[in-house]
This record gives sequence, structure tokens and C-alpha cells, in this order.
Amino acid sequence: MLDTFLLSRIQFAANISFHILFPSITIALCWFLFYFRVQYNRTGDEVWMRCYRFWVKIFALSFALGVVSGITMSFQFGTNWPGYMETVGNIAGPLLGYEVLTAFFLEATFLGIMLFGINRVSPRMHTLATFLVAVGTSLSAFWILALNSWMHTPAGFEMRDGVAFPLSWWQIIFNPSMPYRVTHMLLASGLTAAFLIAGISAYRLLKGDHKPAPRLALKVAVYAAAVLIPLQVLVGDMHGLNTLEHQPAKIAAMEAIWETTEGAPFTVFALPDEIDRLNRFALEIPGAASFILTHDWRGEVKGLNEFTDHPPVAPVFYSFRLMVGMGMLMWLVAWSFSWMLLKKKTLPTWALRSLVAMSFSGWIAILAGWYVTEIGRQPYLVSGVLKSHDAVTSVASGNVGLSLMIYLTLYAVLLTAYIRTLFVMARKSVLVDRGEDMVTLQERHNPLTQTGDVAGSAEKTGAAL
Repeated sequence: MLDTFLLSRIQFAANISFHILFPSITIALCWFLFYFRVQYNRTGDEVWMRCYRFWVKIFALSFALGVVSGITMSFQFGTNWPGYMETVGNIAGPLLGYEVLTAFFLEATFLGIMLFGINRVSPRMHTLATFLVAVGTSLSAFWILALNSWMHTPAGFEMRDGVAFPLSWWQIIFNPSMPYRVTHMLLASGLTAAFLIAGISAYRLLKGDHKPAPRLALKVAVYAAAVLIPLQVLVGDMHGLNTLEHQPAKIAAMEAIWETTEGAPFTVFALPDEIDRLNRFALEIPGAASFILTHDWRGEVKGLNEFTDHPPVAPVFYSFRLMVGMGMLMWLVAWSFSWMLLKKKTLPTWALRSLVAMSFSGWIAILAGWYVTEIGRQPYLVSGVLKSHDAVTSVASGNVGLSLMIYLTLYAVLLTAYIRTLFVMARKSVLVDRGEDMVTLQERHNPLTQTGDVAGSAEKTGAAL
């Protein structure tokens, strides 16, 4: 029978896995919206505004789900992990407060103008509102990732009677892993949004939408992905070197390296055996792990046997390979399809279908990377400061199990509804290809208020898309 500790870990993992799906879209999607808005202001081409109007509805829907799931997730600091706030609340509390004060309030203030003020304020003011919402989403990510990074590489504090007290907020916020983690996540969000835009736009084209807006949005997204993916690989390499320096046990688990080795091989695939401390059926590339991690084919990599406490190997090992594999696939798709667009100005049917299949590829890569990061920190909740089992609640396992089942059921329903809504909105936009002339210029400029709600506006506003 699962105990309270394991159930609480599963519950928090489920909550954060569901929550992160939506910020991973909205953080970058708002910057795409800002780009669409600026291009419309610059050129006066109505197609840019049509791109804006369609995708602002998806942003609003994603933002709403992100806010709701984030509130639910934060409750668990008190219900499932009271020892966390008791031990490091002097640091975690202010950082979470900064996120609300400097980021969420900024987003909430200007979100209404962005969504409903397009005909009520000047174009300059509406563009500014879109920009500030984009800044707010990125700033929100900064504060959350600063706290998360501090949990991995804590700095700028001292312990007094088992409680962490801040000594330097600069060192706490700009801890050793923060710059790499924030940059890595922002680029990951950019790729997630880019492939979502490309996939939904490709779906519209496959359904017979002959209007220029989906073609333009698809091109922008594919080109953006082609630029972002090599940057992500570069930042990922820098992040790996930082992790090797500060969290060598995590690196050893990622590579399933048991003994300290010079010229450590990169294991393409294996079945890590934590009982016998070896890899079964291993397919290896000699020296490659050392080259990747130390940039030296004979570089030394510490093995798991060097550490008293280390994370569970199998989930970290497989999650890392899933993240890297998906990243390589995204790179191949982005560059090959960018070349096709540059040469032929359009994509064949098989390429459009491939983009539809890749619509949520960013989610897969982000979740895999997040599991590497968070499971790789175990058995610590805050590295070297607080172990997970010392922070867990004393609530009965039956209560935690019941709430877990409720969460999982609700999340399954919401996620299914969300994905279905995106494709319904895409199909609705195709239906009005014949009736576009009946839509007034004012209606074409209004992204949400044609029917008064986000989901319901899809059918009517689709005519203008």
C-alpha cells in the first residue's frame, strides 16, 4: 500500500505537471501576439491582425487554466508539505510574494485591455498592453524559476535552529543555476508555443482554410522554432556543465554512470539496475559522455557509487533521453520545413500532417526535462538543506489518496476539453471562408467580444480568420 510520503509526491508531481503545460504556452505566446500586433501597426496588413485575433483567444484560455491550476498547486505547500514552509518559508514566501506583486498584478491589470480594449483604446495603448502582459508572464517565470533554482543550488542564507534565514537576496535570487534554468525554460516556452502555432495552423490548412492568416502564422512559427532550437541546445549544454559542477549526482543519474570514469561512454539505451549497480543491455558511444559533459574525451565523470544520497536512476535516465530525443526531432522538423518554406513557399500535405502531430511536442520535452530536474534533486527538497521525507504532512494516506484521485480525474477532463477546444476553434475558423464579406471591419478587429466569451467567440470570429 502506498504511504503518505509517496502519495504526496505523486500528487505534487501531478499538479505541477498539469500546471506547467499552460505557462509553457502563455510565456512565449504573448510575445508572438506582440509581434503580430507590431507587424500590423507597421504594415497595416489586416492578415497580421487576424493572426492576433485568433491566437489571443487561445492565450486567454491557456492563461485562465494556468492561473487556476497554479492556485491549486500552491495549496499543497500547506496541505502536503508543511515542513517546507516551516524550514525555508523565510525565503520561499517572499519570492512567491514578489511573483504576485511584480508579475501577476501586471498581467492582470493589462490583460483586460489586451483582450477587450482593442476598439476602446488607441492602437499604441493596445500594443503597450500586449507588451506589458508579455513582460508580466516572463517576469512571473523569472521569480518562480529563481525559487526553484535556489532549491537546487541554495545560496545567500544561513540556518538557525533548523530554519533558513536570508543573508543576501542578491545571492538567493541569482543563485548559481538560476541564469541557466531561466533561459532554458524561456527558450523551451518559445519552442512550445511555436510548434503549437505551427500545428494548429497546419490543421486549419489541411481542413481547407485558404485564407492567408494560417499560412502566415505557420511561417512565423516554423522560422521562430528554427532559430530557437540551436539556442536551446547551446543553453542546455551550458546548463549541463553548471549541473555537473553543483549537482554531480544528478548528472551521474542522467547518464547512469555507476563508477567514476575517465572517458565515460554515453549510454544511448540501457536498463539501469539499481540493485546490482549496473546497466543491462547497454548501447554505448565510447567517451561521448565525458566529451559532452567536460568537453574532453578523457574527462572524468563521477559515478553514482561516489554518493551516499543520489536520485532514483531509471526515471532520470529515461526522462533525459526523451527530452533530448524530442529536442532533436524538433530541430529536424524546424530546419527541414523552414528550408521547404524558403524554397517552395508552401508545405506538402505530409509536412502539414507532421506539424499537426508535433503540435504538443513542446509539452513532452518540457515535462521530460522537468522530471529530470525535479526527480534529479531527490532525496532532497532543498539540496543539502531539507530532505523530502522531513517535510511531508502527517495526514492519513487515505485522505491524500482520495484527493489525488479527484485531482487526476479533474485534470484528465480539463486537459481533454482544452485540447479539443483548440481544434474546434481551428475548425470553426475554416467554416467562414465563404462568409468573410459579411463581417464588418469593427468585428474583425474585436478578438473576444463578438459573443462575450473566449470559447464561444470561435464560431463567429472564425469568419475573419
